[in-house]
Amino acid sequence: MKNISQSQLTDEQLGFYEQMKQSPVTILQIGEGNFLRGFFDWMIHECRKQGLYDGSIAVTQPRPGGKPKIEALAKQDGLYTLVIRGLEKGERVQRTEVISVFGRAFDPYSNWDAYLALAESPDLRFVVSNTTEAGLVYRAEEPAEGQPAQSFPGKLTQLLYRRFAFFGGDPDRGLICLPCELLERNGDELRGCVLRYSEDWGYPEAFKQWVVRHNRFLNSLVDRIVTGYPDEAQAEAWFGEWGYKDPMLSTAEPYHLWAIEAEPEMEELLPLRKAGLNVQWVNDLKPFQLRKVRILNGAHTLMTPLGLLHGVEQVREAMEHDVLGPLVRHTVEKEIVPALPVAEQELLEYAGTVYERFLNPFIRHRLSDIAMNSLSKFKVRLLPSLLHYAGSGSKAPQGLVRGFAGLLRYYKVKQTEAGFVGSTLGGVSYTVRDDAGMLETVAAVWTNAEEQRWPLNTTVERLLGLDVIWGRNLAAEWPELAEMVSQCIAEMERTANE
Repeated sequence: MKNISQSQLTDEQLGFYEQMKQSPVTILQIGEGNFLRGFFDWMIHECRKQGLYDGSIAVTQPRPGGKPKIEALAKQDGLYTLVIRGLEKGERVQRTEVISVFGRAFDPYSNWDAYLALAESPDLRFVVSNTTEAGLVYRAEEPAEGQPAQSFPGKLTQLLYRRFAFFGGDPDRGLICLPCELLERNGDELRGCVLRYSEDWGYPEAFKQWVVRHNRFLNSLVDRIVTGYPDEAQAEAWFGEWGYKDPMLSTAEPYHLWAIEAEPEMEELLPLRKAGLNVQWVNDLKPFQLRKVRILNGAHTLMTPLGLLHGVEQVREAMEHDVLGPLVRHTVEKEIVPALPVAEQELLEYAGTVYERFLNPFIRHRLSDIAMNSLSKFKVRLLPSLLHYAGSGSKAPQGLVRGFAGLLRYYKVKQTEAGFVGSTLGGVSYTVRDDAGMLETVAAVWTNAEEQRWPLNTTVERLLGLDVIWGRNLAAEWPELAEMVSQCIAEMERTANE
């Protein structure tokens, strides 16, 4: 069976493909991974199918290690299959699309001239990236003459400078940059990196002014679970059905959101909403970021320690659990939502989409993966909701307290040669992954408690008093919290032994 290529396309698909290949490259995409192919590239494909966009994408990788995927895409004519599957309004859905948006796919490290040639193209309008949080960062470097910088922001700086020089600083030749990295104010961060490299490399002041005045670096928030290549049995079953193989096959959930800080008129250049996509052009990203962090991420951080302590392995299992599932829903709707300065109905509707995503039967999202760095995650995702009640003089709500208790019990660890090891309520060992300094601090409290036979309430008071972790002394600020958390831990242990 052959790999997918234009020769395997249906007449309709071939028509889309040929139209795309005749379209000018208007977008440079830095990032060849699953996320952009299951998110942004799918969006452009939808726009093109509806006759709303007449541009194609040149895709390159941000790091040398991405070359095999770029070569694989080029070998199959830039084509790949995306399967969208999950729940929509409680019903299972599955949709399959052959995505044809890549006019070019090349390695910038071995074909630097092709990269710089894009800078000289009058058709180029956008740069879209997803290089992970570690990729959108400034690292001092000095690229050799005629060679790409190692960092993504460095390569973008080189591209912009080439464009500035080629077009003589033409104000109309600036680009619109849409970083999709999961960093707050990602557009501002990218612009800051470009300006730092410009300073390091001695680029003229006129170029820096052109970057600031005539290029856009849009802050955005992306949200979709792209699960990548499926298990081999499923892949082979699909290949048999389709009549071709696809090493670049990817899968994604139906839900998607892209909130972009820009004026609605941006639709005229990138008609995503007109294509029926869940894209929001907004004045302020904060409400979108807040609801995602506090509800979606907060629910993950709430369920994870509790789930692992009870022997639950995956998100879907936790949501289907007869105790944990109702706890998550109650805590989100009755405790987290009231603590947010956003319209309640909007938040409840969003929470409903979150539950449906968590229950997706096609996604195996392991709690052990989510558990990494749970201390800092709790501080950002759940502690602000808990402190809302302290600030209002209210009693701490039971769901958030139980989540805090689960976190502290999960971090009841000892340092061993294998790492920091704890045990579930059923006595099964696990290893906790987190900042080494934080783990040493927490482990020391639990060890002292065991050696000196502290009452549980004393142990919890010491843990809540670790301002190095929480950024404040919670035990001193909210004395009754320690008692409530202690009671929850004791109840967990007692119930497990009955």
